[in-house]
Amino acid sequence: MDFHCPDRHDYPRLIELWESAVRATHDFLPEPYLQRLKGLLLDQYLDNVTLFCTRDAQGLITGFAGVSLGKLQMLFVGAQYRGQGLGTHLLNHAIEHFGIHELDVNEQNPQALGFYLSHGFRQSSRSPVDGLGQPYPMLRLTLEPDRLARS
Repeated sequence: MDFHCPDRHDYPRLIELWESAVRATHDFLPEPYLQRLKGLLLDQYLDNVTLFCTRDAQGLITGFAGVSLGKLQMLFVGAQYRGQGLGTHLLNHAIEHFGIHELDVNEQNPQALGFYLSHGFRQSSRSPVDGLGQPYPMLRLTLEPDRLARS
């Protein structure tokens, strides 16, 4: 699978995919908080990570990930593209090409947690609040050493 680096003109599409993915998996987040996160994604978060994405045959972005300093900061696949292996491709690319070995996931998002656990990550810590201090517990996951050796 080929990976592409989106740029600022792709941000509207990334926001669209992010919102689609979050609405499919983060039903515990209230609408005002989703809107706050959406603004932060556009204004701060996307510019502070190395981004890469997958595209369909027509060149439309289908999923994306962002990494920084050995950590997966974000990975989102549009709801309509779920179940096609795109998340696995993005995650493996992050591990193999960017050396990521940890990430944070919402405890209340069992789909994402199960996905990362099935790919060799294990919980190393828990915070009762998210990065903005809100009561959405976050789990720090670390890649198991034997998975690192295989990458």
